Amino acid sequence: MNPVAFSIFGFNVMWYGILIALGAFIGVFIGDKLVEREGLTKNSASDFLIIALIPSIIGARLYYVIFEWDYYRQNLGKIFAIREGGLAIYGGIISGFIIAYFFCKKRNIKFKTFLDCLVPGLVFAQGLGRWGNFINGEAHGGPTNLPWAIMVDGVKVHPTFLYESLVDISLSLFLFFYLSKNKKFQGQIFATYLIVYGIARFFIEGLRTDSLYLGQFRISQLVSLVIILLGLIVYIKRSPETK
Repeated sequence: MNPVAFSIFGFNVMWYGILIALGAFIGVFIGDKLVEREGLTKNSASDFLIIALIPSIIGARLYYVIFEWDYYRQNLGKIFAIREGGLAIYGGIISGFIIAYFFCKKRNIKFKTFLDCLVPGLVFAQGLGRWGNFINGEAHGGPTNLPWAIMVDGVKVHPTFLYESLVDISLSLFLFFYLSKNKKFQGQIFATYLIVYGIARFFIEGLRTDSLYLGQFRISQLVSLVIILLGLIVYIKRSPETK
């Protein structure tokens, strides 16, 4: 598929950017609904998006550049060429959570409650954004003969973008329609997201052919293990059954 959606005065508007923007706005719509349900300051999620969107994109780019430094130190001018690709979702998520912490301190909002409001929309946006990877012909897996394989450069490969998109959107619907109405403690939605997404990403990352590495280890798999552990710690510390 053509990654360019349309052009304005010679400037190409990419499908990937459109999907990221659409995902962000849908995500914040979901967030504001949950903010109202939790009785927090109205439109807190919208206000957060305005503050966090650009720094999170920078964080996603910085994460990618750091772990591809062997290339970028020889091509310093390419560091800012975001339109050529190179955003790592974990970098954006980590940056967003850091910004959310200080946002909550400033607004006197309970941090875990706010994260519970944010993550259903966040994971929906992640699922939508993966279709941008499909359009760009990136973030796919290795060769396979499975009936749902996609063709990339004449080779049948795992549609890892699809695997993650299905997990993300299903998780978003579960968190929004069920767990947000039945959670047992503040931070449960956030912790569930960390565990489920972390497990899914760990296995999906093992199929991908474009992973970032630290030595022989895939960075995203290492980060996945860390966030799974963090989610489990939140459950252990806050679950009423363990008090």
